[in-house]
Amino acid sequence: MRLEIRGRHLPGASYAGHARIGVGLQVRTEPYAVVPGDAASARWETELTLVDGDLRGPAVQGRRGERFVYLTWGDLSGGGFEMFRRAKLMLSRVDPTVLADAAAEGHRLVAEVVLTDDRGGLAVPASTRPPCGGAPPRTRTQPTSTMHSDSDVWPGVAHRPRAGQSPVWLTP
Repeated sequence: MRLEIRGRHLPGASYAGHARIGVGLQVRTEPYAVVPGDAASARWETELTLVDGDLRGPAVQGRRGERFVYLTWGDLSGGGFEMFRRAKLMLSRVDPTVLADAAAEGHRLVAEVVLTDDRGGLAVPASTRPPCGGAPPRTRTQPTSTMHSDSDVWPGVAHRPRAGQSPVWLTP
């Protein structure tokens, strides 16, 4: 299955003394598909394999039962990528029915992540979990190309989430 991470509200070109920042998906130990911090939005994709209820893939980190992917921020001003912050998106907490839907042909697991808080600071905390407790998110089964809004999938995503709120996990 494919994991798609959609980032919104990036922090800008500089942050906390870093002159030129970017954010990417960490694949093994390296940043992948680094997006400038002043981009309007960001999107990363990676392959996931579900084996006996356990997710695996090139960007998957952690032990069985505690799987996650990293978003990694780095300073690009020196010609390379000098990481200064990472955030975990906890895959192990995704509802199993959402994973099963995402594994179906033509579907994917989608995480919507807000990357700044209301003050423009980096909002993603050290560990970001999908919504849990209460009713599970409803899923959509239309092809990805027809999905234009996630506001009907999980209550509260029509407004700009505050720092520390969870990403929204969808299966369009």
